[in-house]
Amino acid sequence: MTQPDYQLEAALTEQGRIRIAGVDEVGRGPLAGPVVAAAVVLDPAAIPAGLNDSKKLTAARRERLYDILHASAQVSIAEASVEEIDALNILRASHLAMERAVAALDPAPDFLLIDGNLIPAGLSIPSQAVIKGDGRSVSIAAASIVAKTWRDRVMVDLAQQHPGYGWERNAGYPTKEHRAALQDLGATPHHRRSFKTVHKILYQE
Repeated sequence: MTQPDYQLEAALTEQGRIRIAGVDEVGRGPLAGPVVAAAVVLDPAAIPAGLNDSKKLTAARRERLYDILHASAQVSIAEASVEEIDALNILRASHLAMERAVAALDPAPDFLLIDGNLIPAGLSIPSQAVIKGDGRSVSIAAASIVAKTWRDRVMVDLAQQHPGYGWERNAGYPTKEHRAALQDLGATPHHRRSFKTVHKILYQE
């Protein structure tokens, strides 16, 4: 199994880039909750061990790395709301969250490594899109860990306000339990009404 490394960042450093941020988002697939993005500028002299695609790590490991990253790197986190997801569409909303995360970095980075195959339109900083970037770049992997940990915590909080959907376990993804609860309990204000599964249940009457 290949681990993400610092090769992309090292090549950029040789070109004179000093502050390279990895950018990733999490939460495109869920039926409920915000989409969350993170931007992380690692200290090349203090890269935490064990950085990887957040989906390949246990929740406990992500929590630990989240704390280490906040102590050793420059980190920013941003969201796009359910209302913004429904108004814009999920791709544009996830890009908006990325743009907000990058804008919150101070001082600003001089280059961005962005997970995926698209560079958000609102970014003016030189950028490179990296397909499956959270498995290739430690900076993007760090951003994926931060974004997922933050979003999971948000969904645990929302689960306490809206019990029955299992968000503390499924983070809003369309599991069998979540879909059944949507049928039985209906939609909450945190459900994405533009998503077909939610829309169908709301308007099946």
